[in-house]
Amino acid sequence: MKNILLLGAGRSTNTLIPYLKELCIQKGWRLKVGDFSEELARRKVMNSPVASAFRFDLFDENQRAKEIKHADIVISMVPAHLHYLIVKDCIRFGKNMTSASYISDEIKGLHEEARSSNVIVLKECGLDPGIDHMSAMKVIDEIKQRGELQAFETFTGGLLAPSTKDNPWQYKFTWNPRNVVMAGKGGVKFIQQGRFKYIPYHKIFSRTEVVYLPGYGYFEGYANRDSLKYLDIYNLRGIKTLFRGTFRRPNFCRAWNIFVQLGATEDTYEMEKVSEMSHRQFINSFLPYNPHDSVELKLAHNMNIGLESQEMFMLKWLDIFKETPVGLDQGTPAQILEHILMKKWAMEADDKDMIVMWHKFDYEVEGQMKQIQSHMVIEGDDLENTAMAKTVGLPLGIATKLILEGKIKLKGVMPPIEKEIYLPILDELKIQGIEFKESEMPLKTEDKNP
Repeated sequence: MKNILLLGAGRSTNTLIPYLKELCIQKGWRLKVGDFSEELARRKVMNSPVASAFRFDLFDENQRAKEIKHADIVISMVPAHLHYLIVKDCIRFGKNMTSASYISDEIKGLHEEARSSNVIVLKECGLDPGIDHMSAMKVIDEIKQRGELQAFETFTGGLLAPSTKDNPWQYKFTWNPRNVVMAGKGGVKFIQQGRFKYIPYHKIFSRTEVVYLPGYGYFEGYANRDSLKYLDIYNLRGIKTLFRGTFRRPNFCRAWNIFVQLGATEDTYEMEKVSEMSHRQFINSFLPYNPHDSVELKLAHNMNIGLESQEMFMLKWLDIFKETPVGLDQGTPAQILEHILMKKWAMEADDKDMIVMWHKFDYEVEGQMKQIQSHMVIEGDDLENTAMAKTVGLPLGIATKLILEGKIKLKGVMPPIEKEIYLPILDELKIQGIEFKESEMPLKTEDKNP
């Protein structure tokens, strides 16, 4: 009998836990789910004959050691900054581990220690990071066998599924609101036609790319963080273009850029008298004093947009100009903005989310330039069975199964970029309804200005 230990029972486990319970029934294995909220863990486990729930205190070293020692594999879904504690114990007790979180420098430094302990610490095995790695590496490895990859662009978006509701943003918070408000902080790095390019934070949302997906319409992409680190992760040194971005619907970035330019996404200081503040006063705090002009007129003038522009319409829809109380006692501009946005962007009972991922590969083979485009679109079923939960949980569950079955034999700290890992996971994801559609076309040779 194999024992699976899942630590953390948050929203991202809504698909993972049912998958693991069914797996345990088929294989005769056992599942233990630990969370600081035992009630939450019990609710997720329900009355399964193969699973049990318990209260887990991550900072209780004795409990942590006891539970990990008795497991055959550990799935860590605790907050990302606390994964190091789990990883260290897994290596110490010789236990394999899977996780959807990024590989921090601290955890990356444990690679040789994990190998010496004959342990795999498979990180970044969710959606993004995760499915993005696997789907990209599959095509990249195939291209390298027959030609030379010249350019790779990729976008992912956690979005609102198409709806008849009146929402000019075509967006709601389908995942962590904080990450949305803070998106782009720190700037962007990428390569375009052999030139290193950089976009500072205040320019990110004014430099976008539009992509059309048949059956789903147009999407607007903005640059995402540091693309340069993928030169080594994907073994792409020498590539001419490497760009990673995030998808939103058209017009989102132009309207969001208003908040950025105002300073409403600033997170380095707290505002005064927040408890007495209204939405309108919050926005007015960032505008010049003028006793004769309205807040709307001042914003339109300072942002160089029309009073009847699409951006103003989208801001008005958010009730940003109303005298509605903010409803916080204190906070930074970013925290206050997030709180205001939650009032209109919180998912409702009949809302569904949608995950969109798109890759573009330009490559040369026998003197001919060709392009492959690959995309995946997954819609959620409801607020519990979301597209995000499916695309984060299923790769993790499949990877856990493959490791327990001995089909993944690699050791050390790594993302799922090796064929031994990504091919069987992608194959089962396809069976589960998560697959990519590919198209290939020849490219005309054009002069390009880098």
